[in-house]
Amino acid sequence: MWRNEKYETVPLDVKGIDEDNSKGTRDSLYPQTALRKAQQVNESPKDAKLSPYFQDGLRRIDYVLTYHVQKPQSTHKQSSKSCLCCGFRREQKNPPAHEDPELAAQEQRLDYHEDDQRLRREEFEENLREMGLEMEKEEGVSPTVFSFTVGFIKICVTRQKYEVSQGSSIVEKVNMFIQKVTAPLQPNVGENQTENEKPLSYPFSREKQHLFDLSDRNSFFDSKTRSSIVYEILKRTKCTRAKYIMGISSLLGSGVYTEAYPLHDGDIDGVHAETNDRKILYEQWASYSIFYKYQPIGLVRKYFGEKVGLYFAWLGVYTQMLIPAAIVGVIVFLYGCATVDDNIPSMEVCDERNNITMCPMCDRACSYWKLVTACGTARASHLFDNAATVFFAIFMALWATMFMEHWKRRQMRLNYIWDLTSFEDTEGKQKSHPRAEYEFHVMKKSLKKEQSPKAGNVKLTCRDRMPAYMTIIVMMFFLIFVTLAIVFGVVLYRVSIMTALHMSSTPTFRTNIRATVKTTAAIINLIIIILMDEVYGAIARWLTIMEVPKTDKSFEERLIFKTFILKFANAFTPIVYLAFFRGRIIGRPGKYLYVMGSYRMEECAHAGCLMELCIQLCITMLGKQLIQNNLFEIGVPKLKKMLRQRKIDKKHQEELNKTLHRHEKDHFLGPFVGLNPEYMEMIIQFGMVTLFVASFPLAPLFALLNNVIEIRLDAKKFVTELRRPIAVRAKDIGIWYTLLRGISKVAVIVNAFVIAFTSDLIPRLVYQYMYSPDGTLHGFVNHTLSYFNVSHFQPGTEPMEPMHLGYKVEVCRYKDYRDPPWSATPYEFSREFWAILAARLAFVIVFQNVVMLMSDFVDWLIPDIPKDISIQIHKERNLIVELFMKEERGKKYRNTIGDPSPQPLRSRPSSQA
Repeated sequence: MWRNEKYETVPLDVKGIDEDNSKGTRDSLYPQTALRKAQQVNESPKDAKLSPYFQDGLRRIDYVLTYHVQKPQSTHKQSSKSCLCCGFRREQKNPPAHEDPELAAQEQRLDYHEDDQRLRREEFEENLREMGLEMEKEEGVSPTVFSFTVGFIKICVTRQKYEVSQGSSIVEKVNMFIQKVTAPLQPNVGENQTENEKPLSYPFSREKQHLFDLSDRNSFFDSKTRSSIVYEILKRTKCTRAKYIMGISSLLGSGVYTEAYPLHDGDIDGVHAETNDRKILYEQWASYSIFYKYQPIGLVRKYFGEKVGLYFAWLGVYTQMLIPAAIVGVIVFLYGCATVDDNIPSMEVCDERNNITMCPMCDRACSYWKLVTACGTARASHLFDNAATVFFAIFMALWATMFMEHWKRRQMRLNYIWDLTSFEDTEGKQKSHPRAEYEFHVMKKSLKKEQSPKAGNVKLTCRDRMPAYMTIIVMMFFLIFVTLAIVFGVVLYRVSIMTALHMSSTPTFRTNIRATVKTTAAIINLIIIILMDEVYGAIARWLTIMEVPKTDKSFEERLIFKTFILKFANAFTPIVYLAFFRGRIIGRPGKYLYVMGSYRMEECAHAGCLMELCIQLCITMLGKQLIQNNLFEIGVPKLKKMLRQRKIDKKHQEELNKTLHRHEKDHFLGPFVGLNPEYMEMIIQFGMVTLFVASFPLAPLFALLNNVIEIRLDAKKFVTELRRPIAVRAKDIGIWYTLLRGISKVAVIVNAFVIAFTSDLIPRLVYQYMYSPDGTLHGFVNHTLSYFNVSHFQPGTEPMEPMHLGYKVEVCRYKDYRDPPWSATPYEFSREFWAILAARLAFVIVFQNVVMLMSDFVDWLIPDIPKDISIQIHKERNLIVELFMKEERGKKYRNTIGDPSPQPLRSRPSSQA
């Protein structure tokens, strides 16, 4: 199927990095000459099938472009199909006997379109050759592959080194002790030993190439750097055959090229697989058996680039910081388990001697019930609503601050190790390079104004984007309204199903109705959240494309912000309803609040809504992690891979795997779609861990267990399932840090309101210190229950079975702080209600200010830059200045020796420098 087709390989011109460009050109045009030279220096050609090399086995493939090919027809025009890997088109063996005029016209238009695309490719590739790229075409079998050897590329490596100080002797001994203790946890990648020397770094330029170690020019730039440089060239090279200027992004969008991707270094399994960075990562990083080991972040950065390296470094720091949070959360949960039998309120609920009769939970179908039947719920609520809740909320607020500070210090250390401290100065211009879509809209605007396409004063203004802005605002509010409507629909489900089950079920089954409805509603919420996440992600991308941001950085930040708003609202709106609204807008017996005509608003159990909030958090968090994050990340890529492999005949599949080249194998891998989905799921998890942690202390434990698997899952996906991403340099995690910081600040306020209004902590404290006769919680349950005269039920709302308990009920109890029916102000809020409300508001203010003050103090106390790193950065900058001053003095001396005649015109700028 593959090897029977004809193709040709065309090595093209190249501008070499050597000073003698003619030599590089000659070797590129004649691979055999280069082959003989390689053999003279004992360099054997690589196998092009196993390694990412050209057919000669010497020149490395840095990038691959694929496109559809229309084979020439000798007689009649014939329809064609695209082949699997390269988009290659095959002829039909039996052409149609009679030519349809309409079909012929359609084929003529198709041929014109394909000829136009071919001419665009030819112009684009000619421009690439002028930029210094060399290409090899394998039409019919392989894509077009690129290599580069250009002289204007920058990289931070010099041959000069300096000694890295380890600090004081005590610090050095502590570091050595930590290294010995953590030695079994380090991956075996050959980069674990702390070096005492570090090379000076400076952007590479041909004018100062004598400062760099160019002994091995072929390996001076690693594969990650080479592919990123080629991508920049592809992105900026113009193709002017169309109505607007295009780079590789526009050519991909218009179908001139179908795929564009760099190559992996080699295979990861097999007898003939050579040792390479990808194979090392597969063995020492992408394996579940080494889940307890640290990640080889340096090798990850070397292979995938700084942006991917920073993501996995951040994920590793986040997972490590979850360990103390999980331990404290488990301790708080165990404290609740140990003290449940000593909890006076739950003991009073479970005491049958109290004989408290409660009002019906719904109209007509529900009847009176005993408070003792809520014994299990009251005991379970104490596990998450106890004296340790406040301590854990304060701890998690400080934990979030410590995590942010620890990451900033870790990020600064990585910036120093990866030579990113001056990244913004050296590569700031690349960030402002306009996107192809922006240039297209600018071109259309300039054509409307009958201006030159190259006019620099034309740009998109707010007036041009106003329709997009209005659409975005309307759509965002509409989608948030949809989220609220979904939550309201689930509320109606709970109310209607509970009423229906009460009417149709037997008395023995009615005790489990509440738990059944709560669990099924939480599962429905989870399914809706997972489905709407995908919908909101697609809509957010569509809105961002409509907005036409100018740069890639602006596009990414705006996309992240919209996606975060929609997915955050989708995940947390049901939880916010349970925490702050359910059970507070229901009215009272005899005067309930109804929705949709006859449905009464649902109320919380006697022990409060904290237990239901915990159930919702538990199901949502576990469901998103198990189904959305893990199952989708494992199942969907494998399903797509199976669908791609089904296009190949099974008989030829094994044979193809043996004969395919490296760039053909990578074509079967899934495309890399960016890090935004990976960050987003972790940000939502961070919100689950911090925002409502007062109601669910086991959230850090579940997050820790998930992240241990998530790290290896993502690693395996990057190494084996996805094409190699473009290596992007980045100094930090960007807007994600701002979102994390905002969530940690909001978490303080949310937890303050959860403790004050959702739990019974404040009512218990107010009763104990203001109303208790003996200073204990004895009598607290009776204090929280108000009285209602059953004769005051509205007509048609009284129970259908008033004798359900075996006796006539004249007065029932309900949870609220209202005056009794025999008082002067029946059913009005009592003084206890206003006292507790004031205490709750006071607690929110005090808690928020104290915790934020403590967090700010911790932030101020811990410096963002480690002291040793600050010293080393200052030392490195001084050494670079000394190096260049020495170089300038040497240049002046050489000029003086070579030409002793005075040259005032040249000496003047030298002296000024």
